[in-house]
Amino acid sequence: MSSPCDPQHAPAGDVGAALLMIDSRLKAIYDGRTETDPEQQQLVAQFTASLGPREARDVLDGACTLIFMFMKWLRMAYEDHDKDVIEYVVPSFVATMRMMPRSVRPEVIPTMAGLLVAAGTGLSPSLWRQQYGDWTKEEMNPLEATAFLLAEHINRITDDRDFATRLVTEALSRADED
Repeated sequence: MSSPCDPQHAPAGDVGAALLMIDSRLKAIYDGRTETDPEQQQLVAQFTASLGPREARDVLDGACTLIFMFMKWLRMAYEDHDKDVIEYVVPSFVATMRMMPRSVRPEVIPTMAGLLVAAGTGLSPSLWRQQYGDWTKEEMNPLEATAFLLAEHINRITDDRDFATRLVTEALSRADED
């Protein structure tokens, strides 16, 4: 029986824009730039301001697609070692987000954990979230942090700083070929 949250019913969104944002954050962290970069912040603000409602929704859906793809890869990797992705990813993810009180308000952590569980069980994060209403402004940073933390987790376990980005770009290239 198909779920209304089945990924086949979900829009992919603007995966490229979402990936660009996550990849630039990863590169900044890997380069040791942990403080807010005013220039990068201004570029992100300009990009965000240039988006209309449709484009903004596409970037949100793209971020959810990234979360789905990352969790799918992690689920397969953990299953190869007879481990459950939910058990190994969600608790450390929640603990990490709790250490980010300036970026992630405590009340949105359960929603982000729910997105991970939805994706980890094969459901579309965007359709899962849609059941509970529109995205809120308070969920934007945590959504980005969710995708970032998953990408960083993948890069760390593969010992390859570009693995998560390459994973998505290769999948997008294959999709374009089909």
